[in-house]
Amino acid sequence: MSLVRLTRYHSTVAPLISQLREAAVDFEAFEKPLILCELTDCRATCCHDGAVLSEEEADFIQTESQGGVMTTADGRLKTETVSTSEKERAGNFPAHFSKTRCVFLDENHRCAWQLRSIAEKKHPWFYKPISCWMHPVLVKMVNGRPLLTVLAPEHDPVKFASCTPCGALGKGIQPARVTLHGELQMLSQLSGRDFLQELSAPSL
Repeated sequence: MSLVRLTRYHSTVAPLISQLREAAVDFEAFEKPLILCELTDCRATCCHDGAVLSEEEADFIQTESQGGVMTTADGRLKTETVSTSEKERAGNFPAHFSKTRCVFLDENHRCAWQLRSIAEKKHPWFYKPISCWMHPVLVKMVNGRPLLTVLAPEHDPVKFASCTPCGALGKGIQPARVTLHGELQMLSQLSGRDFLQELSAPSL
């Protein structure tokens, strides 16, 4: 599938594509058990603090929604958030998370940008910010080379990804490479690499 059909944010995804093409793969991380995202249970916990945006994403979202974007004290662009009631949060909502949620979640905890993508018969993540649909997968630099990985609690100093239901390790469930099939497939389509195939083969 071509880049034009996968995402609207071509400038934002360009450096990610470059990183993915030369990235090492953290086989061990993707073999760890990870639960499948269930919105009815997690109630979009990963969206509690809004989404980090590129300038391209922020400009589009701000224009299309006539608002909904803020600049943080440290200069980052993010989607705005609103306060939540206890019933709007997951039962195991982390105590150290702010009791807020992204303004673009509907009453069923679904992303408005994903819903729009589906309604327009585009890829479901076409309008969705890249930091959102990639979660909890990330690319980080290790010894000067990008590494495609999923953070374990001991490697998550800010205690975010590993504390969200879709990023928390479990027991007796499928490995992350299976649970995160959609994310890995998207990253494969963007980069021209088959991460699903790579992760299904034994590492050398």
